[in-house]
Amino acid sequence: MCAMLQIRREICGYCGACVSVCPEGALELIDAYLTVDDHCIGCGICARICPLGALEVTDETGI
Repeated sequence: MCAMLQIRREICGYCGACVSVCPEGALELIDAYLTVDDHCIGCGICARICPLGALEVTDETGI
């Protein structure tokens, strides 16, 4: 199983909380747009810290 981070942009408030806790530095907030790069290990720390529930770690199929 390969974990992927899903960003629900319609919910994201672009507060940057997830960026500050990512142990791999995989998240970046640029001009109010959150991105995730291939350094993401799918640990889920960002999803747990998100105050709006905009992040979710799923397997490769999106289940």
